Amino acid sequence: MIKAVVGANWGDEGKGKLTDVFAKESDIVVRYQGGNNAGHTIINSYGKFALHMLPSGVFYSHITNVIGNGVALNIPAFIKELRELEERQVPKPNIIVSDRVQIVMSYHVDFDKYEEERLGKGAFGSTKSGIAPFYSDKYAKVGFQVSELFDEQWLSDKLDRILPAKNTLLVHLYGKEALKKEDIMAELIQYRDLIAPYVHDTLKFFQTALDEHKVVLLEGQLGALRDPDFGIYPYSTSSSTLSFYGPIGAGLPRSIDEIWAVTKAYSSSVGAGPFVTEIHDLEEAQILRSKGGDAGEYGATTGRPRRMGYFDAVATRYGCQVQGATHVCMTNLDVLGYLDEIKICVAYEVDGKRREHFPNITRLAYSVPIYETMKGWNCDISHVRNYEDLPSEAKAYVDRCEALIGVQIALVSNGPNREQIMSRKK
Repeated sequence: MIKAVVGANWGDEGKGKLTDVFAKESDIVVRYQGGNNAGHTIINSYGKFALHMLPSGVFYSHITNVIGNGVALNIPAFIKELRELEERQVPKPNIIVSDRVQIVMSYHVDFDKYEEERLGKGAFGSTKSGIAPFYSDKYAKVGFQVSELFDEQWLSDKLDRILPAKNTLLVHLYGKEALKKEDIMAELIQYRDLIAPYVHDTLKFFQTALDEHKVVLLEGQLGALRDPDFGIYPYSTSSSTLSFYGPIGAGLPRSIDEIWAVTKAYSSSVGAGPFVTEIHDLEEAQILRSKGGDAGEYGATTGRPRRMGYFDAVATRYGCQVQGATHVCMTNLDVLGYLDEIKICVAYEVDGKRREHFPNITRLAYSVPIYETMKGWNCDISHVRNYEDLPSEAKAYVDRCEALIGVQIALVSNGPNREQIMSRKK
């Protein structure tokens, strides 16, 4: 059994909590793309955690956690998170790292910062974690796989090829100091020593695991609308956020049995780019932001306040389609309990015409939301543990969202904790 948890929107949908819940019944949890540029917030008996590099199965002793070959591996961040778990009395997790995963270098982070500075008002809203320069190097074939760290002559020869191009950009485009070979070599050796205990041939590991009928959970980062092909490019991330990349980025050449797309009961987005249902009234947006979840709507990685909006059925339907969703989990339903009336975006107006399909970036920037208004339930529902016990208005809201997106909303969350996920049986 292979199951994937992915985002239907812009990221920050609550995937970490669902992954944490599904991990309990899994044998293996895999990170297959992205790096420490986004985080999954998890609340459990050990406390509250924002995981950026580690898979969300690290809180279960029976799970093998895998960093797949498609990940942008920031080794210092990986080690820092492991040490934080230890300091907070979490039992040592089982973790293996693909020998084919590539490494985020310190100069990737620097290039990311320098480019955002250079672009100024035209910046893409990067988290400045080095992700775009990392993936640029990976596909330009000048990145470093973990396996390469164990051959120093190989590293030395490769640096002789790489550094002239890097230093030309640093000095002549960004006006910075050139990189020194001995410093980068020392960085690579340090990374080798830190990561060596975890390195594994994950392709071989998965072949054995599947032969033994293990349950594998693929943990996606960000959401469909941040995918470089089907998202709001160029306001996207640099790795595929779609479920179908999961088997490739994990090193797991099999089809996925269940694809769970996660969406909030409203919309939120960190970063730049068109956001059709954004609430531009600052006070109204701040009220929703402050209600949103355990610590409000702020980025788990950057701490930036999320842009807030009403549920966008056009974007969410599209996100579910490109994810190939078989099921949907709707999170944060409880957050809307303060509203007398709740808006749902059912279509866009583009060039004076009603459109129900998510458009490309040039049309998206000029799209205007068309709303339906539903009656709110105007009470706290966070204590409810059985879906059928929810107010009729809350159930009607979920029913309408489901009809608009065209995929069964099988689970509904009404709070940040594990036990606040309710099964919605039809």
